[in-house]
Amino acid sequence: MSRSLTGALAHSFMGQSPLWYKAVICLFLVLNPLLLVSLGPAAAGWALVLEFIFTLGMALKCYPLMPGGLLLIEALLLQMTTPQALYEELQHNFPVILLLMFMVAGIHFMKELLLFLFSRILLGVRSKAILALLFCVLSAFLSAFLDALTVTAVIISAAVGFYAVYHRVASGANPREDGALDSDQQVAALHREDLDQFRAFLRSLLMHGAVGTALGGVCTLVGEPQNLLIGHEMGWHFADFFLKVAPVSLPVLGAGLLTCVLLEKLRLFGYGTLMPEPVRQVLAAYAAEDDAARTQAQRIALWVQGLAALILIVCLGLHVAEVGLIGLMVIVLITAFTGITDEHRLGRAFQDAMPFTALLVVFFAVVAVIHQQQLFAPLITWVLGLPAEQQPGMLYLANGLLSAISDNVFVATIYITEVKQAFLNGGMSREHFETLAVAINTGTNLPSVATPNGQAAFLFLLTSAIAPLVRLSYGRMVWMALPYTVVMGGLGWWAVTFWL
Repeated sequence: MSRSLTGALAHSFMGQSPLWYKAVICLFLVLNPLLLVSLGPAAAGWALVLEFIFTLGMALKCYPLMPGGLLLIEALLLQMTTPQALYEELQHNFPVILLLMFMVAGIHFMKELLLFLFSRILLGVRSKAILALLFCVLSAFLSAFLDALTVTAVIISAAVGFYAVYHRVASGANPREDGALDSDQQVAALHREDLDQFRAFLRSLLMHGAVGTALGGVCTLVGEPQNLLIGHEMGWHFADFFLKVAPVSLPVLGAGLLTCVLLEKLRLFGYGTLMPEPVRQVLAAYAAEDDAARTQAQRIALWVQGLAALILIVCLGLHVAEVGLIGLMVIVLITAFTGITDEHRLGRAFQDAMPFTALLVVFFAVVAVIHQQQLFAPLITWVLGLPAEQQPGMLYLANGLLSAISDNVFVATIYITEVKQAFLNGGMSREHFETLAVAINTGTNLPSVATPNGQAAFLFLLTSAIAPLVRLSYGRMVWMALPYTVVMGGLGWWAVTFWL
């Protein structure tokens, strides 16, 4: 009986995660108190930080909230930080939490409009290079004003929809009836080559779109959660933030878009595959049927969403309120004028945002431990001991490396708070503080495209329903992102070092 109970507990602990992963987390939980007693709080604190980064790096094995949350509960029990310190950290970063709670949910109600735009582009443009550029540009623009995760979700939705239509037709099924998409057994032999080519076509567009969210996300206050966090620490509004990072973000944006076109023209790193003509004919016929069946209410909803998007951009530019409150306004406007009054339909809009919001609270708990144990003080002291002209470049590299293997929001939170503390202690001028803040922001945004771990949009794409359908694996994502990593990361470092 006890053996079966133990086995059931072992099975339910961390759910479907591998046994070795469960064992590692248990090892961490046992090791931390021993380190605290034997080597002191500093050693235990560093172990906790590295363990938490491990959970972020293994996000595909288990969502980091659960293992990271267990580690932080233990840290609170061991008094490595206090509930009051965590609460103060959350109060200080409340605008970021508001952003995730309401802005992501607000953009959820614009999905029909965004899906409409991406669908029109996909079917209306025949040149693959121009099509890729438009996907990248539109993703960058939308991410600069909306939310990278939601933009990625829309691109994924469009890709899944188009893939499903052609896969069903190739399998001899009705394109409007649900069917298994993860098996090619029913696909006719003459369609198999077109289906494989279509997969490669969609893979390249998905990667261009994901990179576009990073290119646009670095530019504005709301493009990424860490942008708002850094802007809040600096006291920058929307226009202030844009102008401060522009010497880095705009050259990188131009270089990234040029890289997009060159990759398609030269057909390197898995790019350049065209949409097969039979696939285009099937999808065009399906879209024409959809247009003919669109009701007046659906057309009104598209107009309402478009108007709400314009209001959103104007309000962000003028900074009429905190970003999260503007997101709440968008929710009210769209739902009120499109007849969405059911509580359950509203609740679904918050599903994408709340897991990451909860994880962000765990981030801030780690930051509270770092503050209380002063773990990063020696590193920040070393960086600030370098000649002033070397400091931005070194911070950029340090942030980029850590962001590529862990999470850019977590890294930005640590570095901006430590550098701000040095500024408040009189260690630098306000101008130099702003330069370092730009280095931290761009360092966490640009080189982190190297791996799916560093960018939430990349990780979202990798764990989505479309990834296995189009054969987009972790290794293939890293390979396809490599040219972007070199161009964006390298030019970003140069701009931070020599142009700020």
